[in-house]
Amino acid sequence: MILQTKPAGFSGWAGAARSDITPPVGIYARNWGAARHDAAEGIHRPLAVTALALSATADGAEPLVLVDADLGWWRSPETERAFRGSLLDALGLDEARLIFALTHTHAAPPLTDRIEPGWEGGDLLAPYLEQVRAATLAAIRAALAGLRPAVLEWRTGRCGLATGRDLVDPEQPGRIVCGYDPAAPADDTLLVGRVCASDDGSHLATVVNYACHPTTLAWDNRLISPDFPGAMRETIEQGLSSGLTLFLQGASGELSPRYQYVGDPAVADAHGRELGHAVLATLAGMEPPGQQLAYDGVRESGAPLAVWRREPARHPSTLKARKITVDLPLKDWPSAAELEAELAATPDRVMQERLRRKLSIRRGIGDGATFAFPVWIWQIGDALLAANMAEAYNRIQRHLRAALPDNAVAYLNLANGSIGYLPPAERYDDDLYQVWQTPFDRGSLERLETALTEALRALA
Repeated sequence: MILQTKPAGFSGWAGAARSDITPPVGIYARNWGAARHDAAEGIHRPLAVTALALSATADGAEPLVLVDADLGWWRSPETERAFRGSLLDALGLDEARLIFALTHTHAAPPLTDRIEPGWEGGDLLAPYLEQVRAATLAAIRAALAGLRPAVLEWRTGRCGLATGRDLVDPEQPGRIVCGYDPAAPADDTLLVGRVCASDDGSHLATVVNYACHPTTLAWDNRLISPDFPGAMRETIEQGLSSGLTLFLQGASGELSPRYQYVGDPAVADAHGRELGHAVLATLAGMEPPGQQLAYDGVRESGAPLAVWRREPARHPSTLKARKITVDLPLKDWPSAAELEAELAATPDRVMQERLRRKLSIRRGIGDGATFAFPVWIWQIGDALLAANMAEAYNRIQRHLRAALPDNAVAYLNLANGSIGYLPPAERYDDDLYQVWQTPFDRGSLERLETALTEALRALA
């Protein structure tokens, strides 16, 4: 028997590039019902889109393109579909081979082309959406133009930034509020991908898949900010002195930092450094690029010593991409017209924000009893990736990794769209934001979990 410690990996061609998408000061950026301002008054850190292109061949044919963007969520599914469709047309890509993932910062302008009267800075939103589109195309094209022989390898680390955020209100025990619950367990899994050039081992990119809501900055914050992913990227890139970093938001439906909802950007930076140093520690524990450990027998000394040696690791160049749909049951919500009338009659700013979100979801899901929920699944060498447009609870991420123990499994929330939460069935009996906010009915998460397990096993 030959003992080896081969990491999950991919060998092929890779390229990475970044574009700036920082909006102008004065743009409408109100994302919290409790906020007392509409327009951004300054910039904490720049916003960016970062693209990673992967190909099995030197000519870049049929690449996989992964984009992370310092943005929060789409205000309507129609806007997102038109945006992504324009990227696919311009690049000549199949729909299954592009993932546009949001980091989910809550301190960026809304992604919308539906502007309401009275929005201070609302006139800047449509031009900003075009700015994001042009910057994304530029980053993807640069990543494709920069393809070079490379290896992508994965390692699992740990980070304690994420905590449970479904807290039973100490002052009203029948109610569950959205905030730090010291008694709740939280998934601390940190999946890190390292992309290095095959010829000289230089670091090209770092892929960080971690589940934690970027809700550090809230209603008192008046600055544009990437929240903690900004300082996370800076920490990693300064520590490595080369390469770009992508942050892929994991299944974080009930996870967030313990200290959040503040106006001080220094807190977001501290959170980012915590995650960034955890990533650097995980990278430091990896073997050199393209190498693995192999058992080399026993050397007799004061004790019989098991000796391991480093040797080249052979990674597959397999790249597969599929888009599947899973029919999820929908709640019996009011129609779009009824929600529009309720919004028009509501003077309360908190309720207005809730109704706007509910209305945009209703317009996107239609009036049927079920919704054809799209999911993107990729095979990258012997690693697997699943990306969905909702905010799934973390159990789906843990379930998939347990069901596919021989693969590194990355899971993405808020990819190729954004629409509602996916809580577990048992939480539907609770007075819980993620339950009453979502259009998806009881059992949706479990149905998606089963379908994804089968689809990923079939793909791999």
